[in-house]
Amino acid sequence: MLLVKRWTWVFGLVLSVQFSFAQQKRSLTHADYDGWESLSSVKITNNGQFVGYQISPQDGDGRLEVFPYQTPNQKTIIPRASGFNFTPDDAYVVGKIVAQKDSVRALKLQKKKADDLPKDSLFIMNLTSGKVEKLPRVKSFAIPTEKGNWIAIHFEKELPKKSDPADSSAKAEKPKKTDGTKLLVRNLEGTKFWEFDRVKSFGFAPNGDFFQYTLAEEDTLDNAAIYILNLTSGESKLVHEKMTTYSNVAFSPKSKYLSFIATADSLKSKKPVHTLYLYQISSGSFSHRIEKTTPGILAGGRISPDGNVRFSEDESRMFFGVAKDYVDYAYANDTTILDEERVSLDIWGWQDSEIQPMQLVNRSSEEKKTFTAVLETGTGKVIQLATPELDNVMLENKITKGIALAWTNDPYRRAYSWDIQIGRDVYWVDLKTGAKTLIEKNASGSPRLSPEGKYAYWYDSRDSSWVAFDIQSNAKINLTKALPVPFFEELHDSPSLPGSYGSIGWLAGDAAILINDRFDIWKIDPKSPSEAINLTLGEGRNKQITFRRERLKADETSIDPNEPLILSAFNEVNKDNGFFTSSYDGKTAPKQLIMSAHRYMGLTKAKESNRILVRRSTYRENPDVYLTDLTFKNLTKASNLNPQQAGINWGSVELISYLANDGTPLQGLLFKPEGFDSSKKYPMMVYFYERNSDTYHNYRAPAPSRSTINIPFFVSNDYLVFVPDIKYDLGLPGPSAYNCIIPGVQAVIAKGGVDTENMAIQGQSWGGYQVAYLITKTNMFKAAGAGAPVVNMTSAYGGIRWGTGMSRMFQYEQTQSRIGGTLWEKPLYFLENSPLFTMDRVQTPVLIMHNDADGAVPWYQGIEMFMALKRLNKPAWLLQYNGEDHNLTQRKNAKDLSIRLSQFFDHYLKGAPAPLWMTEGVSAVEKGKTLKYELGN
Repeated sequence: MLLVKRWTWVFGLVLSVQFSFAQQKRSLTHADYDGWESLSSVKITNNGQFVGYQISPQDGDGRLEVFPYQTPNQKTIIPRASGFNFTPDDAYVVGKIVAQKDSVRALKLQKKKADDLPKDSLFIMNLTSGKVEKLPRVKSFAIPTEKGNWIAIHFEKELPKKSDPADSSAKAEKPKKTDGTKLLVRNLEGTKFWEFDRVKSFGFAPNGDFFQYTLAEEDTLDNAAIYILNLTSGESKLVHEKMTTYSNVAFSPKSKYLSFIATADSLKSKKPVHTLYLYQISSGSFSHRIEKTTPGILAGGRISPDGNVRFSEDESRMFFGVAKDYVDYAYANDTTILDEERVSLDIWGWQDSEIQPMQLVNRSSEEKKTFTAVLETGTGKVIQLATPELDNVMLENKITKGIALAWTNDPYRRAYSWDIQIGRDVYWVDLKTGAKTLIEKNASGSPRLSPEGKYAYWYDSRDSSWVAFDIQSNAKINLTKALPVPFFEELHDSPSLPGSYGSIGWLAGDAAILINDRFDIWKIDPKSPSEAINLTLGEGRNKQITFRRERLKADETSIDPNEPLILSAFNEVNKDNGFFTSSYDGKTAPKQLIMSAHRYMGLTKAKESNRILVRRSTYRENPDVYLTDLTFKNLTKASNLNPQQAGINWGSVELISYLANDGTPLQGLLFKPEGFDSSKKYPMMVYFYERNSDTYHNYRAPAPSRSTINIPFFVSNDYLVFVPDIKYDLGLPGPSAYNCIIPGVQAVIAKGGVDTENMAIQGQSWGGYQVAYLITKTNMFKAAGAGAPVVNMTSAYGGIRWGTGMSRMFQYEQTQSRIGGTLWEKPLYFLENSPLFTMDRVQTPVLIMHNDADGAVPWYQGIEMFMALKRLNKPAWLLQYNGEDHNLTQRKNAKDLSIRLSQFFDHYLKGAPAPLWMTEGVSAVEKGKTLKYELGN
């Protein structure tokens, strides 16, 4: 008996100590956001010997970590490094070191000019010795992409030389006016180098044998020039000079040619005339010079610097852009009219292909629009491929097969305001002659060209099938119609035509195309599509696992069937994730390599090795980098993000299954504080936006709220957070939300631990709409937060998405708002789904955020909601961030919103004192002078 008592005492002591340690964990505060780290730019050398990545706090100075693959604990840390790259020979890592943020901020507070602020530096690190070299005041740098141990370093402009204080007659030297600055080209060892002044732009040839640089104008003289440096001989050769501007400088893939566009016109000229030059490097002479008068150029066209200049892989063709020539308008050119006398208006025409707001948003791109032309580098023949009537030419792959695809949607564009699935007329173009052959009129989808140019292929959403067009036989082939599974998005629940799960690519020689269904992968030969092979043998559909091919080569154009087939795998039921291996013959079932209760992402393979980098996360586990190989037998953790998290009350997440009111099986995520005890009562937040359960293993970082509640913050502060999935019935978006969210909440309540007297809902945009709808149907929530909510579908239907200039009609007729018809076809659907018309039923205090530069939802929707509640004398607040978009873009505002969200919900769900901004408001006179975060009594 004594022994039992003693062990009971010891056990109690252990529990007490464990409880004490648990109690020592603190809750997240808003001050934690700035230091919370994220990881980016994960890279491995071509030979797989070294790894690097950047770690950055949300606000502050980051770092680069570089280490040998085999010894990840031997890290070299370079503070404030940014934009790094490994050199092609795997011998060095180079990058910029940005100025210390606190130092820059302090100088800005002193009102220092931009030229007086600290500038970035460059570092060059020898991966073998670990030696780091640094160079100050660096603007940019470049290294070759394929081979060569060279680096080009472009410096900031030199500081003006100060006069000698001992010589009163001496004056500071006045710098010459130029956009160019000093450039240093050197080998990475630092034993060979060249320096050039007033350089404006520069770049290496892909093979690293040559380097081009352009000199800027100086003191408004026409003395800009372009040079080529032979990196083997060291000779710098003048290519061209006596122009004001050189642009679009490009080497051909094998460094045979250098192309550029130049003009002799003033930089202030509104109608500069440009010429395109093709320079042959070996002969040191110009092969071709193309002007607006060159035969073959679009009639009434001109060479444009706004178009891309690129070559085919075999260098036999060069593609460039031709724009319409400048138009003279008498009214614009009339110098007898004062600016204040000029009329300014927008004229909306019912037959316009685009409405005025969309035209205004796209005005700059339309002014810079170009039409693709091609030059045969051998013969000098120019062929205009794109025209105003057929304005889009797609240059895919390596462009060596002599054909391209072209399309236009102009005949159907007028309907785009309400039909975002308009068709397009598609042609294939013979690059030798410019001849165009129709593939399909009003095609549904976005055709692409197979690598060998044998087929055009696309997903036909009207027929829910993948199709191919045989270029040689001029025949259309349905690739999937005869197969026993659907290839459309099976969970699609909006009025628009469902999309597909995508294609993967083509086997070498265009032998077959790989296409995804919801779960499996199919290999389909266009010559015999009915004999398609399910590469994953139906294992995906049978086990509810989604298989997708991992692309192991970044520059892959076609798939080599002899190489390993690595598949990512996602279990739709329990959300496990991992990797399998299989083959391209479809004879063996996928073999599991790794499958676990994690999310895997960002798989990166070394170019010349089987070594792999992959990131892995859960709600509790940061998305750190792991080292492995194609077997996935061993995963070695390399990074260690946010070690401070161990001392924070973080919590956990549980996958919840429940039934909607109509019996549809649904899932949701329940986030619980650490040490959750179902016998206690916790306030609960409910957040939603369509379906989120597949994000079960996503890591969620504490961060200022751009619009929605930050889940880790609320969980850490002893809230439950529930995120239910929503399945929609067409025409009933509001009732659908109610029928899915409320049963989910009830299912969570049944599990225990929920303080049913203190629950709240919060959502943004589409979620904000659903918040507004729900509070007109139920009083079960004590508070609500609605961001950018549409409350009146009848007025929103005729509104504009100001970010794109598009009409909002399509959203109700086809997409997210899910009405499925026009306002005059289905007026009752618009009314019954609009919470504004039943706002008198609301008993829930509401915090609304709607910003006056919202580019997606007209901000008067938030005003309509607020004014209705104010008129009804219901407690409501509207946060209107000036100049802000749909979701907050400025961190200072996001921090502010985070504080107000937590204060609002803490007041209503935890009984905390209300802050002064809620009780007193902030008057226009007080705006910008006080934030009124202070809590009242």
